[in-house]
Amino acid sequence: MQIWVDADACPRPVKEIIFRIAQRRQILTTLVANLPLRVPKSSFIKTILVPGGFDIADEKIEALTTSGDLVITADIPLAAKIIAKDAAALNPRGKLYTKDNINEALTMRNLKDELRGSGIETGGPPAFNKKDRENFANQIDRFLSKI
Repeated sequence: MQIWVDADACPRPVKEIIFRIAQRRQILTTLVANLPLRVPKSSFIKTILVPGGFDIADEKIEALTTSGDLVITADIPLAAKIIAKDAAALNPRGKLYTKDNINEALTMRNLKDELRGSGIETGGPPAFNKKDRENFANQIDRFLSKI
C-alpha cells in the first residue's frame, strides 16, 4: 500500500499529518504537484513534480495508483477514477469516498459546476479549519487501522 497526495491544493496541516503518519507507520508516501514542495527528509516521503496544466497532477496520480493504495484528494472526479481502480480516496476534510457515496458526490459536483457555468453563484467551500484537520486525522487513522 502506498499513499498518494494531490498536493497542489492540499492544506499544510493535512500534509503535516500525512508526513507524521508516513514516518511512524513507514508507508511510502508520494506528493504530486506542479510546484516544488518542502517535505521532511525521509526514506518514506517523496515528491513528483509535474508540468503545470489542467489535471496533469491528477493524471499522474491516476496512472501510478494501484489497487489497495490511498489517494488524498479534494478532486471528486479523480476520487471516482481511484475508486474504480479498487483503491481508496480520502478528502483532506476527512470524507472517505467509497463505491457507495462517490456517485452522489459526483452528481453534486456536476450540478454545482453547471450552475456556475450558467452564471449562478454557488460559493466555494468554507475555509479549512481545526475541525476539518481533526476529521482528516481521525479518518486516516481509522482507515489505516483497518489494513
